[in-house]
Amino acid sequence: MLVVTSSALLRAGLEALAGDSARIEVAGSAQNVEEAGLLLAALYPDSIPDAVIVEWDPEQAEELLDLAASPDAPPILLLGSDLQPAWISGAVRSGIRGIVPADLSTAEIVAAIEAVAAGLTVLHPQELEGVLASGVTATFDASVEALSPREIEVLRLMAEGLSNKAIAWKLSISEHTVKFHVNSILSKMKAGSRTEAVTLGLRRGLVPL
Repeated sequence: MLVVTSSALLRAGLEALAGDSARIEVAGSAQNVEEAGLLLAALYPDSIPDAVIVEWDPEQAEELLDLAASPDAPPILLLGSDLQPAWISGAVRSGIRGIVPADLSTAEIVAAIEAVAAGLTVLHPQELEGVLASGVTATFDASVEALSPREIEVLRLMAEGLSNKAIAWKLSISEHTVKFHVNSILSKMKAGSRTEAVTLGLRRGLVPL
């Protein structure tokens, strides 16, 4: 991974995370997004990192989106909180693959790094709830029809392995209504099964890791 932060303390802490996972290796560090872009260009294509971990800095927001949109950029995990829902939606469309608070536990940050490196999209529940509450469309793929708030609730319960009957009890709705929502989810997400829908939901940030 490549660590991008102006804080020497945070940089040291993130680099130390590599010791907690056999699958994470530090390829380098940078103090800002511009420096990270130059470093990635120097590393490409022989030793490009599996993920880039960036500390949120509003003054570098545009540079970060440009870096994420680059076709050669590795997946980016942003450490930040209380971001605007509209910005989060645009960031994921641009290629940022994860947004989580910097104060997560070591295990949670390692899990987030490994998830984005594996091609998944990771949003912390508080960031996801902000997107849903704002009314900003919760799907980040223009080719996929947006799910309704209720459908996202059902999808998240599907991800927990709940049956239609259990989902109906959890949401205090009829099993017939749950079946209707599940069929709508599969249709909108162009998924052939519940498992595929959940997998797509994880990748698109609809289902928190």
